[in-house]
Amino acid sequence: MQLFRNKRDINAETRRLYALYELLHTIADFIAAFSFLIGSILFLWTKTENAAIWLFIFGSVFFCLKPTLKLIREVRLASIGDEEDLAKRYEV
Repeated sequence: MQLFRNKRDINAETRRLYALYELLHTIADFIAAFSFLIGSILFLWTKTENAAIWLFIFGSVFFCLKPTLKLIREVRLASIGDEEDLAKRYEV
């Protein structure tokens, strides 16, 4: 079951918005992955465990950011064109 109708290919504005959020999603993915990779390496030595733990937390924040970005994108895409729908409802 799809939460929102697919509006990403309606016009240039929706394509640009979709592309922007895909880019932000990919950046969040890389930051999270590299944080976990570097954190895993630093976790091998007792001296750098504290930094590793903070990198794991930092990476987790970015993993949480990914679905948030998708939700914001879908809500913004769903709201495009709703002004016309609202205007039609209140026509006399």
